[in-house]
Amino acid sequence: MSEARLRGELAALCRLAARFDWQEATANHISLAASDDGAQFLINRRWRDFATLKASELALLDSTSQDLPDDIDSTAWAIHGAIHRLLPQARCVVHLHPIYATALSCLKDPTLYPVDQTSARFFNRVAIDDAYAGVADHVAEGERLAKILGEKKILMMGNHGLLTIGANAADAFDAFYHFERAARTLLLAYGSGQPLNILNDEVAEKTARAWENEPEFGDAHFAHMRRHLPPDYLS
Repeated sequence: MSEARLRGELAALCRLAARFDWQEATANHISLAASDDGAQFLINRRWRDFATLKASELALLDSTSQDLPDDIDSTAWAIHGAIHRLLPQARCVVHLHPIYATALSCLKDPTLYPVDQTSARFFNRVAIDDAYAGVADHVAEGERLAKILGEKKILMMGNHGLLTIGANAADAFDAFYHFERAARTLLLAYGSGQPLNILNDEVAEKTARAWENEPEFGDAHFAHMRRHLPPDYLS
């Protein structure tokens, strides 16, 4: 895929993150691999509002470089640079602080229990980091997170937020979208004060595999959402 097309996809993802109220001020980051090995990647520059971000404003970085541009946040470099460098399957990396997933990450037990069809999608497919130690502004911290993520696509960052990776922008977006909705459902169920009716492991796994059997669903979802955006994000 051309760099221009990748820039358009990443700009669209950033715009959608703002539309769904996933970003926190101008402090979050989304990146998209631009080379076959994933070493080069596009990412939003420091303190740019996702709601107005344009494709031409994205930075192209090399994760093997030792130089950090002045307009790139150190936390973006530490987390996204390490993941792109160490996990080539992570073509797109979305790390944000959405309301419900972040609230779930603050619980002593941040497990996303399979209580409905959407939450069951993530059954046994979420890595959990329970060792938050402050702002992730060192490469070693990004490397630690990459190791915890491993072969999974979802990282629940305890006391912090949510991170998803995908084979492309649509894949990572769709996973993030549905995890945030599942977290909302679970927290609302918790709020009722009634016992959770958690699906048994067999049903939860069957449901998760059904989701995985339709990979084109994410592509269609992302394409549909992009149609609602004003076209200036492509400029």
